[in-house]
Amino acid sequence: MLRNKKILLGVTGGIAAYKIPQLIRDFKKSGADVKVVMTEAAAEFVTPLTISTLSQNEVVVGGFPKFSGTVLKAETWHINLALWADVMLIAPATANTIAKLVHGYADNAVTTLALAMRGPIIISPSMDVDMLNHRLTQSNISFLEQLGYKILQPEKGELASGLTGAGRLPDLRKILFAVEELLQSGKKDLTGRKILVTAGPTYEPIDPVRFIGNRSSGKMGFAIATAAAQRGANVILITGKTNLVTPKNVQRINIVTAEEMFNAVTKHAGNSKVIIMAAAVADYTPAKVSKQKIKKSDNTKEHLNIQLKPTIDILKKIGEKKGNKILVGFAVETENEIRNAKIKVQQKNLDFIVLNNPLKEDAGFDVDTNIATIVTKSNKIVKLKKMSKFQLANQILDRIAGSFNSFKK
Repeated sequence: MLRNKKILLGVTGGIAAYKIPQLIRDFKKSGADVKVVMTEAAAEFVTPLTISTLSQNEVVVGGFPKFSGTVLKAETWHINLALWADVMLIAPATANTIAKLVHGYADNAVTTLALAMRGPIIISPSMDVDMLNHRLTQSNISFLEQLGYKILQPEKGELASGLTGAGRLPDLRKILFAVEELLQSGKKDLTGRKILVTAGPTYEPIDPVRFIGNRSSGKMGFAIATAAAQRGANVILITGKTNLVTPKNVQRINIVTAEEMFNAVTKHAGNSKVIIMAAAVADYTPAKVSKQKIKKSDNTKEHLNIQLKPTIDILKKIGEKKGNKILVGFAVETENEIRNAKIKVQQKNLDFIVLNNPLKEDAGFDVDTNIATIVTKSNKIVKLKKMSKFQLANQILDRIAGSFNSFKK
């Protein structure tokens, strides 16, 4: 599968760089053409001469590349290499390089090529277990995944520090297989499908400066929109207030209140084959909104009473007129989770619901992972392991992609 494929290999300064010569040999044996770019730190672990000999190509090192002591030809080398490659693999990918990719740095050969690449990029993180598990590193990896980078998860085992845990570069055969799979897949099973996704919170105004809201970050809905667009769908994303970047090839509609979300969903639902309601819509809104800021009472014994009224149940309204659309809901439950999810599926005419409990560690609001359970309209229960929200998004879309002819499960 790798015969005549053009692989651009980015090597960064991790101890696992010593395995890269063998990886290059394996790629070459598979019939691939390999060109390598290295950070200057990577050259401390394995020499460019070794890499060049095995790849049979010049090696680019650093931001002002040299080979054998001679400056490379005056050309836009980064653009030329990016256009040449079918795929870019960064292995090992250090925490430093991953952080630079998140923020768009182009201060060495590897990060420069990553920014210039038009084709797919696969990243193989490798570092000590505590660096890998650090919240910033995990957030950065998740962010790259949402941008469309393929992440090859590191393996567990004995590390260079003497510690044992996750952080090892995967077995080289697994890396080859991952590159093969990426080149073959480019899954476009949702091409032409119109998908409507909701995300984020709604803010219900109390007065000009205060509101009732919730803790939704929008990450789950944005992950779904990103994954659907990557798989070829025409995606409309209706979102409440978030700090997230609009996914590539996604039409974004910003709203604030539950009423605004209802109006936007109603407007666009008719043209959508699939509707995925991942937004955390407020159940109640103030019955009366003050036109002026409500002043704090001087009498601290007094209480401020705000009368609330129910918001429109958007999911139920869409379910009543669903027709042959696929309708997916989300449920956040902290008790009697399965029972409550089953009730919602039936009451709101859903094809399935994605259930999660925000009280569980690494699940729910404002984190990059989730622990979800899918409950179908036939009461089938599918419990999923902890995974990134982007991975969960693809699990949801896999289920949808296989159901257009007949959704029976």
